[in-house]
Amino acid sequence: MSEPQPSGEQVYICPMHKDVRRPNPGKCPHCGMALVPEGTRFGIIRHMTSSPMHMVIMLGAMAALMAATIMMK
Repeated sequence: MSEPQPSGEQVYICPMHKDVRRPNPGKCPHCGMALVPEGTRFGIIRHMTSSPMHMVIMLGAMAALMAATIMMK
């Protein structure tokens, strides 16, 4: 169901269905999720790993969550 896109134009994709590609925002015909601009699917992860300080904060938060989970058992 993908439509060919001219190079250089923004393409919108479904986060769940990689084959759904549209030239404009809208909803996925398969699941109804909002289409997002291509390249933003894992934007928050790329942002969090872009700086050493972000990595330290992320690792600290994960360690704190794991410690809290272990204490609850």
